[in-house]
Amino acid sequence: MSAPESLSLPALGYGAANVGNLFRELSDDESWAVLDAAWDSGIRYFDTAPHYGLGLSERRLGAFLQTKPRDEFVLSTKVGRLLRPNPDHDGGLDTANDFHVPDDLQRVWDFSASGIRASLDESRERLGIERIDLLYLHDPERHDLGLALAEALPALEQLRTDGQVSAVGIGSMVSDALAASVRSADLDLIMVAGRYTLLEQPAAADVLPACRETGTGIVAASVFNSGLLASSEPRRDGRYEYGQLPDELWDRLLRIARVCAEHDVPLPAAAIQFPLQSDVVRSVVVGGSRPTQLTQNAEYAALEIPGALWAELAAEGLIPA
Repeated sequence: MSAPESLSLPALGYGAANVGNLFRELSDDESWAVLDAAWDSGIRYFDTAPHYGLGLSERRLGAFLQTKPRDEFVLSTKVGRLLRPNPDHDGGLDTANDFHVPDDLQRVWDFSASGIRASLDESRERLGIERIDLLYLHDPERHDLGLALAEALPALEQLRTDGQVSAVGIGSMVSDALAASVRSADLDLIMVAGRYTLLEQPAAADVLPACRETGTGIVAASVFNSGLLASSEPRRDGRYEYGQLPDELWDRLLRIARVCAEHDVPLPAAAIQFPLQSDVVRSVVVGGSRPTQLTQNAEYAALEIPGALWAELAAEGLIPA
């Protein structure tokens, strides 16, 4: 099914992992300034998860959004990982998961109907907001995709039927998991992280066709590919997911950057707008840990990009024709 008419996603959203201290610590004031910049730039869709900073992202985002009229924004969070006390906490940080927060809590996978409902209730409490519009199952393939299809996704569908949320879906970086979920469950939206970007589009082979067949919408995330597309002059030593950038992707990146430069289009602007050229992509979610990044991304999202740019990229085999 397609997303309910009552849930209209803005074209640009903010992914709130950074205010959960992803990669570096932010103070409460710094986090508020980032969220303020997002709001002032016109962003009205905010996505978070218990995973982000062991609940810190939800708490900070919720505190901010409580100051805004509830009908003026769309809010999504995720389920699948419950946060429980960590018996091995010895004063350390959660840096193994890239979050600079105390690891006094631990993530516990739970795809049961009761676990999914508990996760929603606990997110509501951390956010201080009762109405969560959109609920994703987070990274199901990292735990048990079969269990996700058999138990977690039906539990999400039931929450929607019961009126607890308006829309449900999954969020993943793995195309196979995304396509399997779309074909086996009645999902409204899926968050495709890093698999449909200006640099690489593996989701075009299976995920996008599945979404067209089922009327499922896509939210594109990680559109900068770990930051590689965040600057008009890419760096060879840039981080690519969990390791070094392969040579073939570096060559592809240079070709894309050259075409953008020839059309006088900033590479990050093309990266943000590329997914939205697809008929099934409803929104692009970007992160950011500094107010200037949010302001700039909003400007890039609004920049007029000539159709000739997309035509040349397609002609060179760099994006789907």
